[in-house]
Amino acid sequence: MNSISVIITAGGIGKRMGGTVPKQFLVIGSKPILIHTLETIHNYLPHAEILLTLPLEWEDYWKGLLNENNCRVEHRIINGGEERYHSVRNAVRESQGDYIFIHDGVRPFVSVDTIQRCLLGVIRLKAVIPVVPIKESLRKISDDSSAAVDRSSYRLVQTPQCFSRDIITKAYELPYHLGITDDASLVEETGCEVHLVDGNEENIKITSPTDLLMAEVLINKK
Repeated sequence: MNSISVIITAGGIGKRMGGTVPKQFLVIGSKPILIHTLETIHNYLPHAEILLTLPLEWEDYWKGLLNENNCRVEHRIINGGEERYHSVRNAVRESQGDYIFIHDGVRPFVSVDTIQRCLLGVIRLKAVIPVVPIKESLRKISDDSSAAVDRSSYRLVQTPQCFSRDIITKAYELPYHLGITDDASLVEETGCEVHLVDGNEENIKITSPTDLLMAEVLINKK
């Protein structure tokens, strides 16, 4: 049976959220966001290896949160690097799975259906990402003008982004540059095609105070 490693990225400091505590440690529904995410991934993929990237200076704080919340989900902490690229590269090198799922630590509302679609997709296609349609109208900005674009031609990208081990390992052998927007964009630089599966609308990335308010609504509903 093919094995799975899930890399949960939690190396950010949350500048858009404000405050002194990184956004992944903020509380929604009585628990820190990152613990919600960790438990969700474990519940949906109970046999997966879980690796968590964290800034070195926040590791003791995280261990304290685990004890306070009686969280016993087994996982390994990987020291976060200078950029997300370096953190994920470190985790990929430490992982053991045949398939690697890379998930944002501040996306606690990924659904079991999304995980299942990602799992079936990556086994068949080797590189898949979950996406959702765009509901709002879009305009492209050019100098001092703008023009409407067809929103049906675009999708919003979510995580987990999922790859076979050989594909993601090859991608993270490429050098870092500022144009890397996510794991899929790096994989595409190797010439590999990235395939799309349906995500779920609730799978928001909590990066701003408005997102935090939405997360409170979702956690209460859940």
